[in-house]
Amino acid sequence: MRRSLKVALLGVTMLVLAGCSEADTHQIKNLAMPDRATAQGPFTYELWKWAWVAAMATGIIVWGLIFYAVVKFRRRSDDEVPRQTRYNLPLEVFYTIAPVLMCVVFFFHTVRVQDEIVALDKQPDLTVEIMGQQWSWTFNYGVGEQDPTATGEDGSFAYGDYVYTSGTGREIPTLVLPVDQTVQFNLHSPDVIHDFGVPSFLVKMDVIPGRVNKFQVTPTVEGKYVGKCYELCGVYHSRMLFNVEVVSQADYEAYLAKLGDAGQSADEPLLGGSDATTQTGLDESQSQEGSQE
Repeated sequence: MRRSLKVALLGVTMLVLAGCSEADTHQIKNLAMPDRATAQGPFTYELWKWAWVAAMATGIIVWGLIFYAVVKFRRRSDDEVPRQTRYNLPLEVFYTIAPVLMCVVFFFHTVRVQDEIVALDKQPDLTVEIMGQQWSWTFNYGVGEQDPTATGEDGSFAYGDYVYTSGTGREIPTLVLPVDQTVQFNLHSPDVIHDFGVPSFLVKMDVIPGRVNKFQVTPTVEGKYVGKCYELCGVYHSRMLFNVEVVSQADYEAYLAKLGDAGQSADEPLLGGSDATTQTGLDESQSQEGSQE
């Protein structure tokens, strides 16, 4: 019976694996995580990977104990009554202490990874002011010399001039970043809580009205990615999408020059709020909402 069970299990496993495409196989190897595209990504991935290891180890132990009890203490005759046990003190101590120890270990490593991800370099290579507003994003890029002491609050911005791009109800904006450069995102919202994140960066953060949240990433792989709002921010939350392009430094500088030539420049970053009805791009989405309502 054991041999037949092993053969059946092996057959099922081979059948499942044979039905996996190359993309499915890649996802399995990544444990359903996207490929890491930033220097901060591996910290999140390692935490995710070892959480899987701990979960599988716990599952194997539990399944093993279940099958052991089923086989060891199975009824062998209709007249047999299994020996009754009121309690088992060592076992009860084990299944009380073990989960507590697991939670402590998970908590320790979660805090360690969190500290790595939210740590801010005092001298980032560039700072981008991100504005998330119902129902799109505006990306403000600094031009010229950067002031690393600027807070991004109350008019204290890192640059004296900016170029920007805004999304609309019809057009998804694109965030362009230079590869191998440490980028600080200052997150602004004039209305409700949003959440700025790019799956391949393996980091995201809430965008909260009344405060400026910040985090940094260092893109390491050139390519195109997708980003979105991870917080349910209202009826048109599904519009809160954006694209990301990680390019060379030369291409990044050429992109900023292109925005400047197109007239998309300002003395300060565009942060919505009272300017939402006149800000380029957002006025279109606002009018579309009014007509739909």
